[in-house]
Amino acid sequence: MDPMNAANPENAAEVEYFSNRVDEIFTKVDKLEKQVSEVEQFYSASGNSSIVKDKEREKHFPGVKKQRQDASHREVAASKRMQELMRQFATILRQITQHKWAWPFLKPVDVEGLGLHDYYEVIEKPMDFSTIEKKMDAKDGTGYKNVREIYADVRLVFKNAMRYNEEKDDVHVMAKTLLEKFEEKWLQLLPKVAEEERRRTEEDVEAKLNMQRAQDAAYAKMARDLSSELNEFDMNLKKLREMVVQKCRNLAIEVKNAIRGKHLSWRCSRWELVVHGGSAIRMVFS
Repeated sequence: MDPMNAANPENAAEVEYFSNRVDEIFTKVDKLEKQVSEVEQFYSASGNSSIVKDKEREKHFPGVKKQRQDASHREVAASKRMQELMRQFATILRQITQHKWAWPFLKPVDVEGLGLHDYYEVIEKPMDFSTIEKKMDAKDGTGYKNVREIYADVRLVFKNAMRYNEEKDDVHVMAKTLLEKFEEKWLQLLPKVAEEERRRTEEDVEAKLNMQRAQDAAYAKMARDLSSELNEFDMNLKKLREMVVQKCRNLAIEVKNAIRGKHLSWRCSRWELVVHGGSAIRMVFS
């Protein structure tokens, strides 16, 4: 049995108490160090952060989470508006493909069947209306994201035909004629497309500003709370020091030896508590 415990259980209890307090201090310092590091990183960063970190912040910062939810709702609304534009574009496309001169462009060019051995040397990216329609109907994420992408492929259908066939050829004339008709119809839809693009740009800018403001406010609050917590921690350290100094004068020699086993050095005339970089604590009593 420990002679100290047998001789003076009260002193043993005090040693255990202060030992536990020291362990608590180590844990608290580690927590505060991580919080200080996070705040410092936020204010020193350029604004780029990983998705994982952003999701972790949402647990602590409701304002940031709300901004992300709002952004998600805006994205859904914008997607619906774009789908409506694509529906209107599909009407234009249907009018073009139903034209009596559209038949050469409905399916991929039969390069081998027509003996067009140099076709792929002239045409870098073949395109036809069946390919466009399949991509418009795709549900696996490979489809068109906006109307301008479809517009570009429709033009490519006619441009390829005009590039490969000479101006006097029927296919060239048919492609040129349909391209002109298509461009006329596209100009009627273009104002709506431009308005949607302008709206998306404004929403994106506003969303980024709102997110930045939410993060600024969240970290400003975190910094204030952390400052208060550090002040409270400092006061608790001072109280602990006063308690130890008072108790130190009355400790028996066996208690001092026990505390040395806890990696604390005691000198009963003076006591200091030092936090080294927030990661190590040393108690010195003199």
